[in-house]
Amino acid sequence: MKKQKSIKLNFVMNSILTMSSFIFPLVTFPYISRILLPEGTGRVNFATSFIAYFTMFAQLGIPTYGIRACAAVRDDRDKLSRTAQELLIINLTMSALSYIVLFVLLFTVPRLFEDRLLYIIVSSNILLTAIGMEWLYKALEQYTYITVRSIIFKFIALIGMFILVHEQKDYVIYGGITIFAGCASNVMNFVNVHKYIDLKFLGGYNFRPHLKAVGIFFAMACATTVYTHLDTVMLKFMATDIDVGYYGAATKIKTILVSIVTSLGTVLLPRASYYVKQKKMEEFYCITEKALNFVFLIATPLTIYFMIFARSGVLFLSGGEYEGAVVPMQIIMPTLLLIGITNILGIQILVPLGKEKYVLYSEIAGAVTDVVLNALLIPSMKSSGAAIGTLVAEFVVLIVQYVILRDMVKPAFLKIRYGKIMLAVAVGAGAASCTLLLHWGHFTILMISSVIFFGLYGLLMLVMKESLVIELMQQVMNKFHLTKKDS
Repeated sequence: MKKQKSIKLNFVMNSILTMSSFIFPLVTFPYISRILLPEGTGRVNFATSFIAYFTMFAQLGIPTYGIRACAAVRDDRDKLSRTAQELLIINLTMSALSYIVLFVLLFTVPRLFEDRLLYIIVSSNILLTAIGMEWLYKALEQYTYITVRSIIFKFIALIGMFILVHEQKDYVIYGGITIFAGCASNVMNFVNVHKYIDLKFLGGYNFRPHLKAVGIFFAMACATTVYTHLDTVMLKFMATDIDVGYYGAATKIKTILVSIVTSLGTVLLPRASYYVKQKKMEEFYCITEKALNFVFLIATPLTIYFMIFARSGVLFLSGGEYEGAVVPMQIIMPTLLLIGITNILGIQILVPLGKEKYVLYSEIAGAVTDVVLNALLIPSMKSSGAAIGTLVAEFVVLIVQYVILRDMVKPAFLKIRYGKIMLAVAVGAGAASCTLLLHWGHFTILMISSVIFFGLYGLLMLVMKESLVIELMQQVMNKFHLTKKDS
């Protein structure tokens, strides 16, 4: 087992990976949204959300369970090989069943049949996700490899986007390129997996130990997929493709920011699972406290900033045709903080402790809330109604998880310096808001306001000696001094 230093490396690499996921849509979406318009992007958004249900069924909860299961046996190649092969076989079997159901629907439902080529192309996500075995690489903390190959394929997709997409009818090509950007690198995963496990047929597989846990994780994935993708599906059938396009523009920005907020929790899951397995509970609680503090420090300013500058963000990225996405984006932004917290409580605490059933309960509560609110609000409020449903659903998930873990996590929540964070955010927001009074372009407003907002926020956190900010600054300074000495 590597020492604590590897967590920092993993976080750095995952942050780079997160930034690449941020840069790809940041560069492409302003172009794509103006070419395809809300109707074209709405079709692709719906296809992606629709296929997500089949991918979820095929994965059967393995993406999260696989990290924990493989991390527990990572030091024994034989046990790791057997575990990975058993999970891969389950995954491929479920993928085949998913494709059967998908093709039956495509050729029997008229509304799906008319865009069947788009759905077939996007459905390649099912197979590519299965053979990618990303859960194995994350269990082994191979974040450098994951990051490098992801950036390479995103860069190729970026070039392909500008070469191949020129007209509104090219939305099918756009759908294929988005899948290539996110999943084509999984082919490389499968090619390289022999470095970590044996691929020869082992025989005597025992799937039973996995099935109960996988069932719970699958139910978790179902609940999560319901309230993350059902909004788009319900908008498609209860409103129009244009409303789906508005909602997609709002949630695209949110999704990018969520990946930043949850980046630390992602790399800590295998480490947390390992600590629990080795009964190193003090280390487990320590990284949990830091992760929660990190979420509040990062998510709070991002939430407030993008609520204030939602209009400039939407119109810069998507164009004037997407004015209808501004209010949904403002409504949905607080989910950054809510998702960040529940990512820590659920994925980093409950899952490593083997209490994933409680994560399931919280997500079922969120899914039911989302379905009910969507049904009530979408007919009259369209995309804004869907945003309200998602916001309330995420809040319900947080409440349920906190109630379950309150005795364990209450001390960590009490240590967070809420006053310092809100004061720094208020000062940054007040100063940055002045740029809204000026008649500048959206890009200029975003650039100048972000420098003012986050510059003042960071400076005040340093002045007020926020412990985690000071610790990170000291690490940066130490690296800088070491570099100077070496040179």
